[in-house]
Amino acid sequence: MIGYYSTRDPQKNPVSFEEALLKGLASDGGLYVPDHIPSIDPKNWLEATTIAEVGLNVLPYWLSQEVPLAVLDSIVRDALNFPCPVVKLEEGLSVLELFHGPTLSFKDFGARTMARLMQYFLQKRGEKRIILVATSGDTGSAVADGFAGQDSIEVVLLYPKGKVSLVQERQLIVWRPGVRALAVAGNFDDCQRMVKEAFVDPELSHLPLSSANSINIGRLLPQSLYYLWAVAQTPLLAERVNFCVPSGNLGNLTGGILGSLVGQPVQRFVAAHNDNHFFPDFLAGRAEAYHFLPTVATVSNAMDVGSPSNFERLYALLTPQRMREWIWGTTVSDAATLERMAHTYQTTGYLADPHTSVGLEALARYREQTGDTTPFVVLSCAHPAKFPEAVSKALGIPEPKEAALEALWEQETNVKTIEPSLQALKSEL
Repeated sequence: MIGYYSTRDPQKNPVSFEEALLKGLASDGGLYVPDHIPSIDPKNWLEATTIAEVGLNVLPYWLSQEVPLAVLDSIVRDALNFPCPVVKLEEGLSVLELFHGPTLSFKDFGARTMARLMQYFLQKRGEKRIILVATSGDTGSAVADGFAGQDSIEVVLLYPKGKVSLVQERQLIVWRPGVRALAVAGNFDDCQRMVKEAFVDPELSHLPLSSANSINIGRLLPQSLYYLWAVAQTPLLAERVNFCVPSGNLGNLTGGILGSLVGQPVQRFVAAHNDNHFFPDFLAGRAEAYHFLPTVATVSNAMDVGSPSNFERLYALLTPQRMREWIWGTTVSDAATLERMAHTYQTTGYLADPHTSVGLEALARYREQTGDTTPFVVLSCAHPAKFPEAVSKALGIPEPKEAALEALWEQETNVKTIEPSLQALKSEL
């Protein structure tokens, strides 16, 4: 049986997956991590024919029979009902397209699976939850879409006003049943701080609060699946593969680490950051642990995180030495991001969004500095149509369109602006 303990609990007292999922954040403010890593035969993903099948073969090891297999089958097949293909750009370089879900972002994988797992446990208990979520761009819309209409769950999402793209904001604020959007007059770190403070505030202890950010272990376990599915689609990578991960709050990277720890060998991860560079500095020995920096606004705004929450989880799962051996990091400026977007389009015809472009630029630097020729998969995290201004600026071509996004402008909206304080959030709750 796998239990989950708080990163801040020296005794490592485990709770069930159900409790970790529904609480989101531990009562001491820590993040839940597994008390041990299951060893899984790679056949469980290498012989799978869909990502849903990967989930059905892998998630039971993490859930320790807390969800009956028939129920899990229904949950996973419903949640992961869209493709995530590996697209080859050139020899030794592919992208894993994670933007074919309903909100055109990799966040759909974790949010949809997590929503259905929560609904199962809450219905079994006869309880309800208020999901508090802070978003720097894509998390909020994925959570809003994934959780909307679940009768045991209400969603309150916070986003930094004026610091997400117009398309991202529209995705956040369109009316959905059971969802409220709060535009915070601050940055993402303010939103994340407000959510964390709400969880430990005694005056809110009577509310059934939970989280759907990547601080929730229930978000990360489904995200580990697409790393395994990438290898299943390209069997030649099974023995020798690296992943480049556009990174902000470090949840996506942590999902990859978990996927590797269960049995899929990954020689090296590249953490590709924008101008929010705490983690690359830490990896290079230029910054001490937890010496976070103020958030910097960039063109790859979903990664604009100065204080990455999942650093605490990585620090618990790996020693600093192991992190620095296994993960190579770099920081990519807006100018370099746009240049890489143009270069990729001109040389391969592939239209990458700004976040994916950060990854492609980081990989080029890694190879230049290390000479490593191991095949790489770069995670392509969002559809370029979500960032039309950046694409148009970089390439000088008409803004890309996507029908699902165009339809948003015809829908009702539901949003309220609040100050960046816990008191303002408490007034809403």
